[in-house]
Amino acid sequence: MLGTAALVALATLAVGLVLAYLLRLLPTVRLQLAGLAFLAVLLPLGAVLLSGWVMFHMGEDVKILAVTAASALTAVVAALVLARSIVGSIDRVRDASVQMARGDLEARVPDGGPTEIADLATSFNEMGDNLRRLFDTRRELVAWASHDLRTPLANMQAMLEAVEDGLAAPDEYVPVLREQVQTLSLLVDDIFELARIDAGALTLELHRLPVAPVVSSSLRSIEAEARSRHVRLDADVDAELTARFAPDKLERVLMNLLTNALRHTPSDGAVAVLVEPRSDEVRVAVEDTGLGLDAEARERMFERFWRGDQARSSRGAGLGLAIARGLVEAHGGRIWAEDREGGGARVCFTLPAG
Repeated sequence: MLGTAALVALATLAVGLVLAYLLRLLPTVRLQLAGLAFLAVLLPLGAVLLSGWVMFHMGEDVKILAVTAASALTAVVAALVLARSIVGSIDRVRDASVQMARGDLEARVPDGGPTEIADLATSFNEMGDNLRRLFDTRRELVAWASHDLRTPLANMQAMLEAVEDGLAAPDEYVPVLREQVQTLSLLVDDIFELARIDAGALTLELHRLPVAPVVSSSLRSIEAEARSRHVRLDADVDAELTARFAPDKLERVLMNLLTNALRHTPSDGAVAVLVEPRSDEVRVAVEDTGLGLDAEARERMFERFWRGDQARSSRGAGLGLAIARGLVEAHGGRIWAEDREGGGARVCFTLPAG
């Protein structure tokens, strides 16, 4: 009797392994789950029937076999219901992905379902949000380029036509043309820098260097404009303090922050750069005595193309702070904005300590 039981067990195991392998060949998850349900029920049922034939000669205990068959049928129905629920959750993810593939970036997967399916839906929806932001950024770039790039080009074209028609002397427009070319050059540089940051192609060679010379150079670059605006420039940095950074990129960050601070500082105000060491980093702060930051500015000021003051829409492309954030993060640091005690705004970023 034990030998027969062992033989039935081995035969059941062998048949189960073969059928489980064959289930993997079914084309859909729905069929695989249905097949698994039948396999999980019919295989034990077959073993029971075979044992019953040996033990009861089939017919001597019909009640046992009837109960077994009813239990097996119940298990099959329950398994099919569960399989339908799982496949329904997968179908919702599939339908949303098909809609997104057809260009509907608003397609989202409803929440709910088993934990694994819910996690998949959450990841899918986050991907959809990222794609929508990416396409929104592209549309903003096209809209911005149609204005900020075409306007200087149109001005240059008009000045050149005036010179060609003899309506103006070349010397009259040469300085203005030079300014327009410089503006276009800066815009193109900003786009190129941002594209490198987005593509992850920006590689920095960090050196342990004193921070003070870079701060002084950046302040000298805006000194003339600050003087014309009657804005005082200050710096508080230890000449011996060092950090790890790429000098040209750090100066680019400081220039972008100082230009933004100067733009928001009224006459007789002040802009200051404060540098202080921390445990494993160096914190640099650019402060101004302007009106400070509202909630939207604190949340969005590092977004590309965002301008807090639409009246200044012709000044800058709204890329300076976005580039500053990308360069700081490329150094392994972080950047944030906050209100300054006593009024004004403060933008801080960190660098690796020397």
